[in-house]
Amino acid sequence: MNAITGSLRGLDLHAEIDRLRRERNAIILAHYYQAPELQDLADFIGDSLDLSRKAAATDAEVIAFCGVRFMAETAKILSPDKIVVLPDMDAGCSLEDSCPPDQFAAFRARHPDHIALTYINCSTEVKALSDIIVTSSSAETILSQIPKDQPIIFGPDKNLGGWLNRKFGRDMLLWPGVCIVHEAFSETELLKLRARHPGAPVLAHPECPPQILEHADHVGSTKAILDYALSSPSQTIIVATEPHIIHQMEKAAPGKTFIGAPGADGNCNCNMCPYMALNNVEKLYVALRDLQPRIEMDEELRLGAKKSLDRMLDMAGRTVGRGDVGRPVFAAA
Repeated sequence: MNAITGSLRGLDLHAEIDRLRRERNAIILAHYYQAPELQDLADFIGDSLDLSRKAAATDAEVIAFCGVRFMAETAKILSPDKIVVLPDMDAGCSLEDSCPPDQFAAFRARHPDHIALTYINCSTEVKALSDIIVTSSSAETILSQIPKDQPIIFGPDKNLGGWLNRKFGRDMLLWPGVCIVHEAFSETELLKLRARHPGAPVLAHPECPPQILEHADHVGSTKAILDYALSSPSQTIIVATEPHIIHQMEKAAPGKTFIGAPGADGNCNCNMCPYMALNNVEKLYVALRDLQPRIEMDEELRLGAKKSLDRMLDMAGRTVGRGDVGRPVFAAA
């Protein structure tokens, strides 16, 4: 990347990105976990699926997705006629890496009576092998519509699946994947932080391990955590998810104090996603300039993955992330 940075010396990258955005009829998406500079450049900021759906609803011809690879792939699944670029194609995800498609297919074959309820943090291939995709926003609504006697495989996040099992009294068979970011939070350091800020609520993402979630005052998706933080009367709030979301909290509520939950070393640096950090402004500019790296996929694979996404949207309602619940449409694939 040094060579690229050197070749761009002297350019006003923000102005160039705005120029290319107009010329390419492009839309820039940024996940809450992206660096503040990328969030501030984006047309839309949000959760991964919500961003993809917003982009699909526009007349943009190009989607530049500042996030990780599975998110950009989801955008391509929902917008096959649009060009989708990812600033750095190496921006992966530990949950996706934990669940290779061939191993997941073999696991499913060993449990033929189970349906696969799969977290969106997975590859397109695993989505195509699944019955229903869920997000952290939609998982509760969808699980509540599945009969109690229906055996379920949940993957790839064992922490999210375990939290759902405990909350709903289910016994889903869990794939043993974790998010390296949320796994890094320290219970001991969190308790020390709470002692220094008595009364400060702890907001946690359900990808956190159970020993963190049991100390949380609110467990929810990134958007739910953001909404809770802004509506809470508390002036100091502890946030147990990737700390770049605090940028949006501070912009929306500048009078409040937001503290990232600590890792084992007593700070939150280890809780910054190394995959998200691969994207930067220089790479975004190059992606818009060259329309590379570009997300491509086989049409049969795309349709297979879209089927499980469509089922999620039907079960959660066509306004996922906005609190609306659609009609129950559960049926095993």
